[in-house]
Amino acid sequence: MDSKPNSKRSAVVFPKNQKILTQLGENIKLARKRRHYTQSLVSERTGLSRLTVRKIEQGDAKVSLGHYVAVLSVLGLVEDLAKVASDDELGRKLQDIKLMGGSS
Repeated sequence: MDSKPNSKRSAVVFPKNQKILTQLGENIKLARKRRHYTQSLVSERTGLSRLTVRKIEQGDAKVSLGHYVAVLSVLGLVEDLAKVASDDELGRKLQDIKLMGGSS
């Protein structure tokens, strides 16, 4: 364990999940380019540094979700986050199995 009091713990991101983050970053970058926004403009509108915007477009797992939200908001895409896990197919199946095993 790290005993440094000011050190930050970072999440373990497995390769499969990093691939998804990388795809998210690429999607954000394409959305920015489609709108003819520069990284500098996004940086100004979000208050984030250009380096952070660049890291988001690379799918960096160390960037906070709040920063991703800020960039998505500038692009008019923040509502897309509400769609995440909205169609929980596995959860519904597990719930149905539990309900079927209960009282008849």
